[in-house]
Amino acid sequence: MNLYDSLPDAAATVFGAEAVGSFAYDVLTVDVPVGSWISSLEIARDKLGCTYFDWLSAVDEPGTGFQVCAHVVSLENHRVRRLLLRTTVPHAAASLPSAVAVYAGAEWHERETFEMFGVTFTDHPHLVPLLLPENFEGHPLRKDFVLAARVAKAWPGAKEPGEAHDPNAPKRRQMLPPGVPDPNDWGPLKGQLPPAPTRPARTPRAAGGAGAPARTPREGAPVRRTRSVAEGSATQAPPAEGDAPVRPVRRSRSVADGSASQAGPPGPATGAPDAPAAPPPAGRSSDAPWHDPKPAFEEPTPAATPAPPEPPPAPADGPTPDKAPDEKPDTAPGSEPTPDPTPDNGGDA
Repeated sequence: MNLYDSLPDAAATVFGAEAVGSFAYDVLTVDVPVGSWISSLEIARDKLGCTYFDWLSAVDEPGTGFQVCAHVVSLENHRVRRLLLRTTVPHAAASLPSAVAVYAGAEWHERETFEMFGVTFTDHPHLVPLLLPENFEGHPLRKDFVLAARVAKAWPGAKEPGEAHDPNAPKRRQMLPPGVPDPNDWGPLKGQLPPAPTRPARTPRAAGGAGAPARTPREGAPVRRTRSVAEGSATQAPPAEGDAPVRPVRRSRSVADGSASQAGPPGPATGAPDAPAAPPPAGRSSDAPWHDPKPAFEEPTPAATPAPPEPPPAPADGPTPDKAPDEKPDTAPGSEPTPDPTPDNGGDA
């Protein structure tokens, strides 16, 4: 069994009597005292095989101190085993031995932690600022660090509009979002604020519980509706006494019968033609599109060739239109033409 697999139960045996181990969020965590910080890192590197240094940083815990954390990893046998070593230094004496001798990669991590939290790492080869400008004062990641923007301008939600110039003006009770406690019950103003005004109870309406007084309508207001849903609107005429309400006849045709506008099934095969289907009643269009088919697109009709004009009919008694009135017809109807007896002399006679 690997020594890493015995953790966190064997944390006191591996790292010392004061070491406390825990396992949460798939990360093995071991807390050690300040005096065992360097030796614990050496045990993690030599005995647990955590030769890969990932990162080092700190967390400001008010009232406790700075919690310095180092995350190292073991990559033996193609398996990733992570270990988080933690130790806590007080705010008054924020000093810790440097881990550069054990993990060389911790050099610039310790410089950043010194710059942001003010934790001093003794025996560090070059403990100088890393990110902030040279004239910067303070440590920005401490909880007591005051932001420069809040020094120049107050927090926007600290005062209500119109209260900025009068510090003694009474403040209105602000609405609190869900999960925020009342400042009169928790915080520096506990017990110093007036109690929040309670909202008056709403009076029940006439349609509320039994015994509720009826509302008196204002002068000139229209009369409220007293009809039920079954009686219909107030503008509808009430039904005559003794007459049942007339309801439209429900459709009694089946799916096989088709629509009411379709023709019925053909008659028996007796040789007689079927009776023509009755047209739909006036004012009602057929609900079947195939009853009145129309082409989707109008096809252009080819231009027709104009027919030659017919000659006018010949009159019953009289010459034809192409003959003069004094001319005689060349031949009689039904006979051959008569040859001309005058000889052709080839010129004028």
